[in-house]
Amino acid sequence: MKIENILFDLDGTLTDPKVGITRSIQYALEKLHRPVPVADDLLWCIGPPLQESLGKLLSPDAEQAESAVSFYRERFSAVGKFENEIYPGIIEILHGLSAQGFNLFVATSKPVVFAFDIIAHFSLLPYFKRVYGSELDGDLTDKGALISHLLWNERLAAKSTLMVGDRSFDILGAKKNGVCSLGVTYGYGTKIELIEAGADFIADSPREIMETAKRLSRE
Repeated sequence: MKIENILFDLDGTLTDPKVGITRSIQYALEKLHRPVPVADDLLWCIGPPLQESLGKLLSPDAEQAESAVSFYRERFSAVGKFENEIYPGIIEILHGLSAQGFNLFVATSKPVVFAFDIIAHFSLLPYFKRVYGSELDGDLTDKGALISHLLWNERLAAKSTLMVGDRSFDILGAKKNGVCSLGVTYGYGTKIELIEAGADFIADSPREIMETAKRLSRE
């Protein structure tokens, strides 16, 4: 298994989106005159597809989820997408991995129009071959479908590809496609969540991502 391609999740892996996501969810709930949890009670919403998280928050009136998504995007597209921070060490490892010849891609369930803006805002575009994400209509929010689409579109071999992410969705999506997976614990998923999902490797810091990728490139 010689890894040549690395797919990076965005939220909780490359950047910490807590402020932008939680404030935009709170905004949507306020617009719908629903109870508004504090930010720390919304952290579980970071990672899963937005429609799924809002549906759970609005249960049993999940039919309001579509309106909630619209209100969320109203704020997120204008302000929330930039209420974000790059995790320490990420720029250094992207520079190092790119310099060593790895093909890097972003693979996120976030709509690609927002993901691209975020990656560009933080001047990370030069490190990536392409940014892949979902569509605004919900297509490709499933991580397995997204990874499958990316592999096919880029003509990448699954056995030469590594998926890096912080939630079980990233690991399960990789497994569905025969892709090696690395779970990171500094994001919003726990080590137990990642292990139970079947992560092939675990990294507690960006530096460990670099070390694992370099090791796998030699095997």
